[in-house]
Amino acid sequence: MPDTATWPPGAVLAIALLAVAASVFVVSAIASLVVRAVARRRSSANILIRRARWPFRTVLLIGGIAIAIALAFPDEPWRPVVDHAVLIALIGAGAWLVAQVLLFLADVGERRYDVGVADNRVARKVHTQLQVVRRLVVVVVALVAMGAILLTFDGVRAVGASLLASAGIASIVAGLAAQSVLANVFAGVQLAFSEAIRVDDVVVVEGEWGRIREITLTYVVVMTWDERTVVLPCTYFTTKPFQNWTKYGSALIGSVELDVDWRVSTDAMREELDRVLDGTDLFDGRTKVLQVTEATGGLVRVRVLVSAADSAALWDLRCLVREELVEWVRDQDRDALPRQRVLLGEAGEATTDEGRADAAPRARRPDDAAPRERAGLFSGSDEGEQRASEFTAAIPVVEPGAEDPDGARR
Repeated sequence: MPDTATWPPGAVLAIALLAVAASVFVVSAIASLVVRAVARRRSSANILIRRARWPFRTVLLIGGIAIAIALAFPDEPWRPVVDHAVLIALIGAGAWLVAQVLLFLADVGERRYDVGVADNRVARKVHTQLQVVRRLVVVVVALVAMGAILLTFDGVRAVGASLLASAGIASIVAGLAAQSVLANVFAGVQLAFSEAIRVDDVVVVEGEWGRIREITLTYVVVMTWDERTVVLPCTYFTTKPFQNWTKYGSALIGSVELDVDWRVSTDAMREELDRVLDGTDLFDGRTKVLQVTEATGGLVRVRVLVSAADSAALWDLRCLVREELVEWVRDQDRDALPRQRVLLGEAGEATTDEGRADAAPRARRPDDAAPRERAGLFSGSDEGEQRASEFTAAIPVVEPGAEDPDGARR
């Protein structure tokens, strides 16, 4: 066996590094085979391979380099400096590996909840929380690694003892200096777990209608309907009111208003509304109401309420209803076109529209006729009655010890 004591240190180091590289390759290959065997039964193992492959190899390589240097140069005076540098590199690589393993757990949690399904409220909640947890994990692991690296310096440990004595003053100063940053961080965590907003929620903020694209520890990204990006601090959603159109579901009710003449036939307009809604898939069939809400200034205001499965469909449905009713008034009921009446001369000499020779006779309702039943927002249909009960139903009060109809005691 050759005597390695007479070999040049460089040759010993080179041989040691080759042995380290071979060992890292063998250990990494064995670990990869084991994980791939598990991946045949669990697809999540492939995510672990993708995330932890290089951090794991880096930790093995740095550890092997430390062993190689110790074997090649056991008593060199520069060893403490090199060992310190290797220790710092090992701490950084270990933090990288720990962060990737924790992110792998978050990936596994996300895969269990699919946001591509129709009813994805729970999935969007989980994705929102995990999105914030990911960033929090990376920040915490990085801070712990930086603290561990600083503690490897003797001077920092000595200074740390004196800093503990003035920790109260330091915390006050740091809190005042980072007040806005910390407020946004706590607000981001609050948004993630309070479910005030979730990823893909449709919101109205600052007069902008858009969708929550991203939630971080300090800011929220809103993608507007015209593909603009609005970035708001997390504290905005905890200190100011905003509209969340998908908090409990995506279905919405929208309105269309038309100012028409007093001679409009609301019954004929309802028939036209039925024809329009029956011919489109945008209408979800829940709410269909036409009512006169105002009659002032020489005009009457007709308001149409329709419902759709989501905000995008509702916008197109409102535009469709508005266009069709405008064309119907223009082509089928010209008497309903808005008019401005001017009285000239004495009242008895005024000529009314009904006095014109070409004026069509208007149908009149008998004086003793009962009002016709019309569907309203809160009456005339099962859904309207249910909606009205949500605003008018009394809260039941149960006395302690009373029994419910099933015989169970409360």
